Amino acid sequence: MDLEQIIQATKKQMPLSRWEHTLRVRDMALELAEQQAEIQSHQVELAAILHDYCKFWSDEQLVAWIQEKSLPEELLLYNKEIWHGPVGAEVAREKWGVLEEDVLNAIRYHTTGRPNMSVLEKIIFLADYIEPGRQFPGIDEIRKWAKLDLDQALLQSLENTIMFLIRRKQKVYPLTFITRNYYLDRVKENSKS
Repeated sequence: MDLEQIIQATKKQMPLSRWEHTLRVRDMALELAEQQAEIQSHQVELAAILHDYCKFWSDEQLVAWIQEKSLPEELLLYNKEIWHGPVGAEVAREKWGVLEEDVLNAIRYHTTGRPNMSVLEKIIFLADYIEPGRQFPGIDEIRKWAKLDLDQALLQSLENTIMFLIRRKQKVYPLTFITRNYYLDRVKENSKS
């Protein structure tokens, strides 16, 4: 698996603006990872580069992968914006030979989150959410928290996402609610100790 080859192939999968986003996510993820002793930078870079690999695939391509790879069919009942994460993890495994489950999970759950995320998963989720090109209400506070407490930053970003979807009268993927509740409990528990 040649990272430079993956970088060039990923760049070809998306418009320039999304590629620039991908580079900002990589840089933000590497910055967040500096504070975490157990994180290897090659895993961070690999997950960040591949996180949106399938973002601009056609709906038909994404649906075909969801069905062929026996991914949760319930994905198809929700906004297609979440499809590229699970499909991207499968593509990373099959096309690029990525076998590190932590990297695959970081790609798979970067839009929905999941309970008990690894540090790498949290970093990719948050880097995608707070990279410098993003601007929306509340993001500066989440950026501050991301450098102090990944769980608190995750909780706030999940709550923002849920409220955004509710205001737009869109369905919220159940795993995102479950993840928010998990991190709410975790943040409360950590504040007691």
